[in-house]
Order: sequence, then C-alpha cells, then structure tokens
Amino acid sequence: MILTAALRAFPSLFHGAALRLLLKTLTLTLLIFVALGGGIWAGFHALRLHYGWGGGGLAEATATALAVVALGWLLFRATAMAVMGLFADDIIDAVERQSYPYAAATARPVGWGRSGRYALASLARALGWNLLALPAYLFLLVTGVGTIALFLALNAYLLGRDMADMIEPRHPALPPIGRGSRWLMGLLSALAFLVPLVNLLAPIWSAAMAVHMLHGQRKSA
Repeated sequence: MILTAALRAFPSLFHGAALRLLLKTLTLTLLIFVALGGGIWAGFHALRLHYGWGGGGLAEATATALAVVALGWLLFRATAMAVMGLFADDIIDAVERQSYPYAAATARPVGWGRSGRYALASLARALGWNLLALPAYLFLLVTGVGTIALFLALNAYLLGRDMADMIEPRHPALPPIGRGSRWLMGLLSALAFLVPLVNLLAPIWSAAMAVHMLHGQRKSA
C-alpha cells in the first residue's frame, strides 16, 4: 500500500495548487535562512570586535557562509516541513478533491491556529531529537554508513508523524494511519530529502502521499 500511495502522489507535484504551495514554502524557508544568516553574521561581527580578532568583513562573510551552508544541510528538512505544515490544507484539499471527492466534501479544515501549533511542534521535535542524536551521528561516522542509517531511522519516525498530523485531523472519524505505515512513509520522505533538487519537492510529495495512504487504507479495509 505504501508504494501505491507514493506512486499516486507523484502526479500531485504538477497540480496548480502544488506549484503555488512550492512557491510559498520555498519563499518563506528562504526568508528564514536569510534571517538566520543575518543573525549569524551579527554574532561573528560582535565576537570579532569583542576579542579584537583580525580578518575584517571577508572573514566574517566566509564564516557566515560556511555556517549557513552547514545549518542549511542540517535544518532544511525541519524548516521546510514546518513551513509546509502552515499551508498543508492547500495541497491536501486539492488531492482529495481530485482523487477522493467524497472525503473532500466532509473534511474538517484544520485552520491556521492548529496548523501553526503543528508546525511549531514539528520543528521542535526535529531539532530536539536530531540534536540529541548528534553525538551518536558523530560517533557512527567511523562506520561509514551508521550515521546515515541512524539519520534515516530517526527522521523516518519524525516525518511519518508530521505527515499523519497533516491529514488525520481533517478526518477524525477515520482510523489513523498505523505506526508501521507511518514509519515507511517517513522513510520514503527522508530519502527524498537527501536528494538535491528532489528535496525541494519532498514536502509536497510527502503530504500527497499521506492523503493517499489514509484514504487508501480505508478502501483496502
């Protein structure tokens, strides 16, 4: 069922709602990282002035660029999914209207307030658990594959929960997505986030996959 849901989610990437959502998500995510970069530069600048370090603006700019690139690799997934959570109703509603019109007619809109809480909870979980796992990530670097395996396993759980939180509140009468299915959805999503350029579409594809997973399991029940 998970592969069926994943494959059925691909056409949703070319839906007009998906393209509009992609623009919103990327714009807001970019603005967040621009603000983060500004904060990091201000911090480096203050440290340089306080301790009298040399190097001037070029050193500060280089350090800021390296820090933003490193944080971008670590935080893009968490930030993009949190931002996606704010606008998830757009793509979910579009997918349901196209593939499950009976469900779209009875869906309960989540609303901005609850979407905001879900987004903040998603961001907090992603940052918190990945920071806790950071020592293990570093320790497992010597194995060659241990770090990526742990990253995928942990983020599969986190992403699966995020995806379920996007779709299940719209249909409280339906059985929730099972834990095993959640983890498998999250694993496919985590793998998508590892691929450059594909990771830009991963949040939208993940939301569409969750829609097909929830309603697909009702059909197969």
